[in-house]
Amino acid sequence: MADVDPSDAASVSTFAVTAAVGAIIILIALMCSVVRGNKDKSESDEKESAEEPSTKKNEKAEKAGKKGKSQKPVKRSHSVHFTHPWLACNLKGHSGHVLSLDFSPNGKYLITASDDRTVLVWSTKEFSQKEHKSVRGNVEYDHASRVKFSPDSKAFVCSLANENTVRIFRIGKKDTGGIGNITAAFDFDKKHSADIIYIGIASNGKFIMTCSSDTTLMIWSIKGDVLETIDTRQMNNSFGAVSPCGRFVASSGFTPDVKVWEVGFDRAGNFTGCKRAFELKGHSAGVYSFSFNSDSSRMASVSKDKTWKFWNTDIRYEMNQDPYLLKTGSIDYTSPCLIALSPDGRSVAIASDNSLSVHNAVTGKEEETFSNVFSGEVTDLSFDLTNKYLVCSGDKHVSVFNNITGYRASIDDLQEKLKSGNTQSQKERIRQQITEAQEALEQLLGQSNGHAGGKKD
Repeated sequence: MADVDPSDAASVSTFAVTAAVGAIIILIALMCSVVRGNKDKSESDEKESAEEPSTKKNEKAEKAGKKGKSQKPVKRSHSVHFTHPWLACNLKGHSGHVLSLDFSPNGKYLITASDDRTVLVWSTKEFSQKEHKSVRGNVEYDHASRVKFSPDSKAFVCSLANENTVRIFRIGKKDTGGIGNITAAFDFDKKHSADIIYIGIASNGKFIMTCSSDTTLMIWSIKGDVLETIDTRQMNNSFGAVSPCGRFVASSGFTPDVKVWEVGFDRAGNFTGCKRAFELKGHSAGVYSFSFNSDSSRMASVSKDKTWKFWNTDIRYEMNQDPYLLKTGSIDYTSPCLIALSPDGRSVAIASDNSLSVHNAVTGKEEETFSNVFSGEVTDLSFDLTNKYLVCSGDKHVSVFNNITGYRASIDDLQEKLKSGNTQSQKERIRQQITEAQEALEQLLGQSNGHAGGKKD
């Protein structure tokens, strides 16, 4: 046998010890890894076990909510519509929130503007039908915040939300007589530094009004030239409008009054300036909004003082005669309000947040309250020119109500006139009008009661 070198033997011995130690270290590491893994898995299982009841509970609550059995109040979605016996229909077609609406002066159409960058034009004849078609116009690169028809019903004006100016649109006509293409004509130069909150156009077609959220009210020519800038001196404007007669512009805001100016033109049609005409004084806090009747002989206003007021504005303001206060009513609303006066001056509608109330202007009585009409706030409201309908916008649609209050107020008004009738023939005509109004009301109420249990879409 060959001799073994002692140094080689020592190397072998050292290598063996090192290998053994390494194996032991690896074994210990593997055992620690296994223990740690089991511990993590155990903690994970415990966590999942702890979360499982909560998750299952949430899943059950979600399923219950879908079935309408949730114990907690659920905010109503856009797909759920308010129902009421007075509701004639809902106009649905926008994919975004409806912000503004206006009836055409010829009474044939309703236009609605939405933040979906479109405007839709509806036929008022279809309000009583199941199907409601509309003609669409696009607001390129922007959306309309407010919209108003032109006096000839062949065009409309809108304020642009992003550009903060005015755009004119023209409405085409089909050979069949219906509405054709809706096309943008031109934009006004940007002049307002604060957001435009309301617009209007005179019924004589001589001027356009824009009202911004500061204290600025501008009078424009139809071509887009600024004729005059009015400082309302109200700290801020909350509302602005052009009177239906085309003679006045008015604004309300922080102060407890409504200021009205006359917009002057000479016989040749040249602008002569604006001068203060009259004011509605009587509220004790800021006025949220106001409204004119069709000939501007009556106005209604609603204030932060939780009252609404009905005024006789058929006055000789040039002789410093002040408007007469006819009625004062109370409201329960605490949020900012919108008010609309019917063209015949007999009905008043007030909206706040997502609710609406209708009042008899002849008696001052509140006739009806509609709560939670929309999931969001009411953005605009108006009566149609025939006094038959009250429309309001919110969410992605427009709700159209039968103006039951208008019929009742008409009967109340005629009965008062009957008492002061001078001749027998005159009284007989009034009695006939009362009978016709009562029959129409009964028929309408009968139809409404028939629909009371279902949706009116």
